[in-house]
Amino acid sequence: MKALVKTAAEPGLELTDVPEPSVGPGDVLIKVKQTGICGTDLHIHGWDDWAASHVQAPLVVGHEFSGVVVEIGSSVTDVAVGDVVSGEGHLVCGRCRNCRAGRRHLCINTRGIGVQLDGAFAEYVALPSQNAWVHTTPIGFDVAAIFDPFGNAVHTALAFPMLGEDVLVTGAGPIGILAAMVSKHAGARNVVISDLSEQRLALASSLGVDLALDARTAKPQDAHDQLGMTEGFDVGLEMSGSPVALRDMISSMTHGGRIAVLGLPADEISIDFATVVLNMLTIKGIYGREMFETWYAMSVLLQSGLDISGVITDRFDHTDYEQAFAAARSGHGGKVIMNWES
Repeated sequence: MKALVKTAAEPGLELTDVPEPSVGPGDVLIKVKQTGICGTDLHIHGWDDWAASHVQAPLVVGHEFSGVVVEIGSSVTDVAVGDVVSGEGHLVCGRCRNCRAGRRHLCINTRGIGVQLDGAFAEYVALPSQNAWVHTTPIGFDVAAIFDPFGNAVHTALAFPMLGEDVLVTGAGPIGILAAMVSKHAGARNVVISDLSEQRLALASSLGVDLALDARTAKPQDAHDQLGMTEGFDVGLEMSGSPVALRDMISSMTHGGRIAVLGLPADEISIDFATVVLNMLTIKGIYGREMFETWYAMSVLLQSGLDISGVITDRFDHTDYEQAFAAARSGHGGKVIMNWES
């Protein structure tokens, strides 16, 4: 089968032939339909320090995908051939303290497809049946392909109650915009988003945020007068990994404000902990998705009318992967999708 492979410890990927994955007793084989490009994939493609320390070539990359089940293992009873699925790309051990307590998203032995294990930028991918999320209501393969990043957004946005709150989202990448949309759908009063890209701010505005701020010329506090806010933000969602964004967020929160942090910084960040203490702020780190509570929330959000298709702005055939990666790396669009249907 054809797959995008990190063939050597150097920049770039290669579309090449690899063996079709085998299916164990508890696994399913999925015919991949569409895939989404993630920031992790950009790191691996560019072969930066993070990739060099986490990835061992050769490796089939990619972890955001949708497809159709074409084969099931002998012990699989919860997934059937023909099911339309997305995939939870974090594979957990099932034996550590958190796994055995039902907190699988906190597994200390987590491995990721497309990072430690062969991934989904391929014609077929195999994974444990429990990691296949079956879509029981009709859903497009493009939207199903971005359930992984959608889950990151949902996990972050629903970390704290949203109803009636004023929310600040720093970082208008695809996940930041998705988090803003979830916040609004969950009942937030005002949702403000900030970024450096005019195109992404325009996209966020078109998808329903109340105010989009250019971080080069505006501060979060500027939203107060424009939206009639009398105090600071109740909830902050830091999605950018920017030290400046986090510090600005902390200074703009109301007393008792709550911050969920998904954005990964490149280096250590210094913050004003006196403000955190004196204003009694809560800062919570977020990684991946809760397995599988977040997945239930994602499906219910779509069933209740949330339309996330507008976050997808670029579509390419998998053979045009270099153009697709260039579009994702530009930092100005929304989600980039690659089609794997032959």
